[in-house]
Amino acid sequence: MPSPSTPVSQLSLARSPTSVVLVSGVQRLEVTLKLTTAILALAAGVYTYLGVRELLNGSPTTVFFAAVIYSVAVSVGIYAFWVFMMQFMPHVTNGIGRGLMAGCMLLGALMIVAMSSWLNASALAGAAAIQQHLSITVQNYTRDLDQANTNAIAAQGLLPDIQLASSRFAKLAEAERAGSLTGTAGSGTVVQLLTQMSTQLDGLGQQVQDSAKRVSALYDQGSKSLAKMRELISDRGPIAARSDAFSAESLNLMGVIANLQQTSVAPAVKRAATSLSSGFIAPAAGGRSGDLAERQTAVVGKVESSIASQAASLAGAADKILAMPRVETARFQTLSPAEAVLRYAGDFVPSWAGAISIDLMPAVLVLILCVVHAAIRREGLPAVNASNLTAGDLLAALQVAREVEDARRAAAPRSPAAASQAEPGAEASPATPAADENLTSLSSARGGK
Repeated sequence: MPSPSTPVSQLSLARSPTSVVLVSGVQRLEVTLKLTTAILALAAGVYTYLGVRELLNGSPTTVFFAAVIYSVAVSVGIYAFWVFMMQFMPHVTNGIGRGLMAGCMLLGALMIVAMSSWLNASALAGAAAIQQHLSITVQNYTRDLDQANTNAIAAQGLLPDIQLASSRFAKLAEAERAGSLTGTAGSGTVVQLLTQMSTQLDGLGQQVQDSAKRVSALYDQGSKSLAKMRELISDRGPIAARSDAFSAESLNLMGVIANLQQTSVAPAVKRAATSLSSGFIAPAAGGRSGDLAERQTAVVGKVESSIASQAASLAGAADKILAMPRVETARFQTLSPAEAVLRYAGDFVPSWAGAISIDLMPAVLVLILCVVHAAIRREGLPAVNASNLTAGDLLAALQVAREVEDARRAAAPRSPAAASQAEPGAEASPATPAADENLTSLSSARGGK
């Protein structure tokens, strides 16, 4: 620390070389800092324009000018904010002020992210986010189509039981023609009843087979729609046009899934099984003798019990199929790039990081300036020099120099002549400035010659 008697011209010798280098570096990089901030603000404005253009509706001219105005406002706001922080934050030294400045920087950073960064991310990853949305939608539609097809073909599992029951009744009818059931050969009441049951079950089995053909055709149609959707996802065309075509295919696929759920033959099987048991009417025995009529009545009762058992089995199987959960297909929702980026933000972390870094990178420069200026203050060197002093600063420096010189003269010992002239009680005479020890009077100089 230089003493008050040190000449002002020698103060530069007491300055730390490190401080001098830091001050010189700050001065040299001042233009670079502003240019860097301007370029980053311009880049943020460009990507903001690309992002906000997808959100606006109206004529192309209106959309263009609105997007340009918004992006210019964002660029100017980002540049002004960071320039203000670079100019003021490094010079705020007290704790409260530094905390308030840090709070202002945090608030400004949040506002920049809100008005620009998410739009930058939309410009960087909007198309990829929409493709992600389309891919997830295709997966959901594939799952729904498979589930609807499974529900529709589940009734095909009843076909073997139906065919087996029909074959059983047909064989019993053939056996009765030979007299195996009633003991009397012929085609009487029992044969007619068994043949009727076999015919009804054959008709139900034919319905199940026809339903299988319709289900297969609908499933093929849905598979073609899914293949078209996958082609649209992997295509290289504009994402907006592909999204519109994808929406049209999704409507066709939703119709296919709805038809599949209506094509299931399980409700028909349930109705047929119920009618077999509840709608059964035992025919009157047509035997010519009383003994034959009694035997026919007994066989008809056994046939009725067999029909009821078979109907209960088919109805239970149909109930299990009908209890399967119904497919609820969600309607495809078209998203803008910005909406898609927000919805699938977790899948595009690198894009978000790049978008935010463009806007908030000047914060690192602000922190660097704070560290450098703190180092300059620790070394005892002001952050300014004679090249950037104002007239007021120069006048203040001259005043300090005069005060230092006056203090030095007052501390110097008085000469013996002046001490002998100063007597107690003598009238005070005007103070005469002491001669400077480095100056020679004109009379002495002439006498020396």
